[in-house]
Amino acid sequence: MAASGLVSPATAQTFASRGFADARVFLYPQTASNDPTNVVGEALVRYEPSWKPAPWLRVNGAFDARIDTHDQVERRWFIDWEDRGIRRPPFSVRRLSAVVSRGGLNVELGKQFIRWGKADILNPTDRFAPRDFLSVVDNDFLGVVGGRATYESGGSTIDLVFVPHFTPSRIPLLDQRWVTLPSVAGNLPVAQGAPADNVAQGFSPVIPIVDAGARFPGGSQVGVRWNQSGAGYEFSLSFYNGFNHLPLVEIVPALSGVQLVRAYPQMRMYGGDFALPNRWVTLKGEIGYFTSTTPQADEYGIYVLQLERQAGEWSLVGGYAGDFVTRTGVAPAWPSGPGVPAPLVVPFAAERGLARAFLGKASLSLDVASSLAFQAAVRRNGAGTWLQAQYSRAYGGHLRATFEGNLIRGRDDDFLGQYHRNSNVALALRCSF
Repeated sequence: MAASGLVSPATAQTFASRGFADARVFLYPQTASNDPTNVVGEALVRYEPSWKPAPWLRVNGAFDARIDTHDQVERRWFIDWEDRGIRRPPFSVRRLSAVVSRGGLNVELGKQFIRWGKADILNPTDRFAPRDFLSVVDNDFLGVVGGRATYESGGSTIDLVFVPHFTPSRIPLLDQRWVTLPSVAGNLPVAQGAPADNVAQGFSPVIPIVDAGARFPGGSQVGVRWNQSGAGYEFSLSFYNGFNHLPLVEIVPALSGVQLVRAYPQMRMYGGDFALPNRWVTLKGEIGYFTSTTPQADEYGIYVLQLERQAGEWSLVGGYAGDFVTRTGVAPAWPSGPGVPAPLVVPFAAERGLARAFLGKASLSLDVASSLAFQAAVRRNGAGTWLQAQYSRAYGGHLRATFEGNLIRGRDDDFLGQYHRNSNVALALRCSF
């Protein structure tokens, strides 16, 4: 990306900006049971200005404009700040924050990206990092509105985070291929009198499904992380208290069909990570243990162990992600009786969906203009597999073309395997400015 700047000797102010225009086309060879679309197009323009009015103050911004062919982007025109909609906004403030730096202290206020953890592909301790999962394997981070103070002295760093405004992850839309709810709904108990013979989009008969919205929590989120580094080692301990940005989906049978409500359980996390580099490989580990006062939520842990190695132009990462459950959530105590089936609660557990799996990542720099990259997640029991390959090439200083393929296989009862009809290839063209 290119950057431009203006410098005034009298005030020492600097302004810089960069950005890109990106166009992508996705081809899905297989038709999903609830979505006949095989070709999806997307376009995104991102502008990222940065202003430094004083040596101790910096203002960062990022603004998006987007559109697509598949109704994943809202068709009404507005500028979004909250990122609480089920679809992507046409215009959004991706980031807007001020950073104050004095000595070893940095304070950032506003909408920003907060990342914790040391592992690759899966970070259990990364609690302030909601994502856009409209296309599950092609996801991006969402910013959060809050404050962050980081103080570094010697080899120690203390990170304090306060987020008063909850930002959820965006999950797949009900009428699109990254949701397998029609097959689930077909097995639900139905309230007496509910129509069970409706046909959706010309596919197999299913019960009508209605998105009944979300119940967003009103409290704040806080976190603290202490990191210590030295010769040949680095480790951290972290604590988070707030809410899970991934929802519990409450499935409520009704006379009109099935209603879905997204609820976000209370969450407390105790975590840690480490990195041990040596001349051959770097050993990394990360663990998070999660408790909740919400009865419907599980209490569980996720851990990752991985090895990294740089071999010539190759960068190699491989490891294993596991989990354990210490308490299983209970069904909600809602009224039920004759003709009123008990509701179901289904978590959208994207992070746990990559647990109990072998994870891998590799990249190869072919030359100054082109590269190859690979990612893989393979369930230990073979129930789900995701393989990704990507080739990228730059043309001149501003244009880059990327070709990507995703192969997904497995069983319908596995988080990865349920998307076996969503294998795809994609072509992206990006012009940077």
